[in-house]
Amino acid sequence: MLCWGNAAYGQLGLGGIDEEIVVEPRRCEFFQGKCVSDVGCGHRHTAFLLEDGTVYTCGCNDLGQLGHDKSRKKPEQVVALDAQIIVAVACGQSHTLALNDKGQVFSWGLGSDGQLGLNNFDECVRVPRNIKTLSDVQVAQVACGYWHSHALSRAGQVFSWGHNRFGQLGLGTKGHSVSTPQIIQSLQGVPFAQISAGGAHSFALTLSGAVFGWGRNKFGQLGLNDTNDRCFPALLKSLRSQRVIYISCGEDHTAVLTKEGGVFTFGAGGYGQLGHNSTNHEINPRKVFELMGNVVTQISCGRQHTLAFTPSSEKMDSFGLGGNGQLGTRSTCNRKSPAPVKGPWVSAAHLDSDLESGCCVKRIYAGGDQSFAHYRTANKLQNFEDATIKDPNRKICCLNEEKIQRWLNHSPGRLPQEVSNEIDLVFSAASCLNGSFLSMSHPDHFSTSSKCSGVDMNAARLLFHRLITPDHPEVNQQIAASLEKNLIPRLSSSPPDIEALRLFLTLPECPLFSDRNNYVTIAIPFAKSLLSLKEAPLKETGGLRSSPPSSNG
Repeated sequence: MLCWGNAAYGQLGLGGIDEEIVVEPRRCEFFQGKCVSDVGCGHRHTAFLLEDGTVYTCGCNDLGQLGHDKSRKKPEQVVALDAQIIVAVACGQSHTLALNDKGQVFSWGLGSDGQLGLNNFDECVRVPRNIKTLSDVQVAQVACGYWHSHALSRAGQVFSWGHNRFGQLGLGTKGHSVSTPQIIQSLQGVPFAQISAGGAHSFALTLSGAVFGWGRNKFGQLGLNDTNDRCFPALLKSLRSQRVIYISCGEDHTAVLTKEGGVFTFGAGGYGQLGHNSTNHEINPRKVFELMGNVVTQISCGRQHTLAFTPSSEKMDSFGLGGNGQLGTRSTCNRKSPAPVKGPWVSAAHLDSDLESGCCVKRIYAGGDQSFAHYRTANKLQNFEDATIKDPNRKICCLNEEKIQRWLNHSPGRLPQEVSNEIDLVFSAASCLNGSFLSMSHPDHFSTSSKCSGVDMNAARLLFHRLITPDHPEVNQQIAASLEKNLIPRLSSSPPDIEALRLFLTLPECPLFSDRNNYVTIAIPFAKSLLSLKEAPLKETGGLRSSPPSSNG
């Protein structure tokens, strides 16, 4: 682990060093021989997650945000989480969230705005507590703003809680803080890949690269061509065609990464954190010109600085506020355009066994005024250089070949509880079905529009016919029950996006719909849902249905 930036509170985890500022990447000895899998950066504290599921924290502890009362200067284990296998961590201004392997969320630190989700406004909670109201939900991801929090469930629902002065909870209101997780109803049915939060703004990214933003927009950090706050999620139409795969938020700025390795930034630019060689604010996403020609694979935003990693050219760039050394350029000057971070960066291709000193970066992290690069040296053979989340449990639960195979592998008769629960999860959730059968051919699902559904209809047909067979009546019954009781009654008449309409194309391919025993319970109610769509989505569904097979997968 390499770290640089503000060390005044111990947030770099370097132990009792004399310097308050570390101006170039320095090895964090504590992590020698340990495997880190996630890092959460708060304003003045840091949480490290090891691959064995244990959590270590360091830095400022004024409000209990470390979850322990041990040393602040070096990482110490959060022993209260000892019985849990943690899979992700996130840090806000002064609070921390941890997600375990069962999809449960724990929170601690400052709670005065309800950001801990514990149904109170306690000033500070010093020991991790389980967010009970999410106990029936399998959470896949968590994200922290300064004083608000988000969770994405495996069923594709986005939850929010905490401070809401700028509408950053996306619930349609401003002002009152909320102390228990609430579903953002206006995003129901959309298949999400990632959630992200900044100072007081938030984003959700769909599986096909559509970007929704909400909350504070004083500097244009929502990229919506104005500076009006939004209390409902708004689609960034300008990014629809850019194939966005990752979003990172700073205090008042935002950076997005595209599939091709391009970087767009927008919002506050007063310190150069947008990388456009100016200190102007940008109200629209603008491509970072000086990074063009490089295939950037990772980005990360700190409070007022941005990092970008390009493995093919073996370099890391930083720009923005540099006063605390957070740019890693060996100086404390601000940079208005990308400047190289000093480090022994090598690409996986050049990670020769002789190059023991070379660092092949696994992940970069930034937050507050601190920056981290988790790296590997020679003889460690996995290739990590990719910002997208790979762990299937950190994603929404979509239908695929491997899942269907697993469901059908049990002996006929009674469904194992685990399989029954997973079938119910997928077939009760519009998001899960809308994220299934995505076309990987050209044009792929990143080209989703009113003329292209992004769905591979052949795959949908084949998989549904493999799943629904006379040999497994118990599977058929579970699917039928989930559709009848949960999915169809909850279908919205005004889905928020074209990606929420895909199930109207794919579900009729399921043989259950042509079985006359299901006409009254499934087929007719489903047809009614289709016909009760508002005019615009109904028209779009018609367009998708009539689009030529080539653009439909």
